[in-house]
Amino acid sequence: MNTTAHITQFKNFLTYRRYSPNTIKTYTDALEVFFRFHQTKEPERLSIEDIIEFNTAYILQKNLSASYQNQVINAIKLFYRNRFNRFMDLDNIQRPRREKRLPNVLSKAEVKAIIEAPVNLKHRAMLSLIYACGLRRSELLNLTLKDVLSDRNLLFIRQSKGKKDRVVPISDKIIDMLREYYKAYKPKTWLFEGQFSNTKYSEMSLAKVLKQSVAKAKIHKNVSLHWLRHSYATHLLESGTDLRYIQELLGHSSSRTTEIYTHVSTRNLQQIRSPFDDL
Repeated sequence: MNTTAHITQFKNFLTYRRYSPNTIKTYTDALEVFFRFHQTKEPERLSIEDIIEFNTAYILQKNLSASYQNQVINAIKLFYRNRFNRFMDLDNIQRPRREKRLPNVLSKAEVKAIIEAPVNLKHRAMLSLIYACGLRRSELLNLTLKDVLSDRNLLFIRQSKGKKDRVVPISDKIIDMLREYYKAYKPKTWLFEGQFSNTKYSEMSLAKVLKQSVAKAKIHKNVSLHWLRHSYATHLLESGTDLRYIQELLGHSSSRTTEIYTHVSTRNLQQIRSPFDDL
């Protein structure tokens, strides 16, 4: 069986196991690069030594990111376990040093300017909901009408990252905005639909909405939608919300993921008095 056939069957396996489309594309793309590097060998003949060679001569040589390397390793391990029932022990493979980057956070004034910038009610409602509930882009676009539990002031987020459901609180202010939006647009299935009825609003269109809003708000930063989620978490922390609740609201599996917001919160930093002021 050739490499393409192997990858196709592996893709079918991932689809059957209900991996997300993004993960399926990431894994199959990674495998194509790996097998192209070892194009003179059949996949079933490749060994751990071949993976180490790829890691050294391709990933490390090109100074590719730690996240990309992890994606490749995860794809290879799962591929060989699924296709050939082989366990690849890659835990000790040399890895590039992971960058320690802090999340980008906007001030409340900047967030307000961005979400108030659109004249279009649908655009304003989408950006507002991302910030108000700390949503990922895919979580917003996958919302259906029945996910807004207005009688309980809750938003139901289904099968998000890690195939987990969660609920987050929504205020009366947001509910009123969504009611106004519903009366104007009458969506049928998805909360935010595209140009045609019963179709999801596209990721590309949402990105354009944000870009235009940032420009109109005269904010000269390369803002992404995820900045609104980061800002939501940081502003909650600064207002005194317990980190454990923030972890639950964001849908993080590990508290260590949520703890990164303690490094960008200004609540305690602003209380520190500089010794310069005592001179």
